[in-house]
Amino acid sequence: MTDTLAPLIRDFLEWLDRQPRTHAEVIESWRTSCPRLPVWEEATDNGYVARKGRQVEITARGRAFLEARP
Repeated sequence: MTDTLAPLIRDFLEWLDRQPRTHAEVIESWRTSCPRLPVWEEATDNGYVARKGRQVEITARGRAFLEARP
């Protein structure tokens, strides 16, 4: 993960943690066509988030990422 992308993933996880979000809401807000800023894709590929039905939730690995980065 690049140094540029890590803060954006942190912002994404904090945003997701504030309230329950649907997959549609997450995709509408965070998906990008910019190949240099694939926040949703990186968070998913790294196991930081998971779909639970229509909802997207932070995983234990995502919480560990939040706790490890000040």
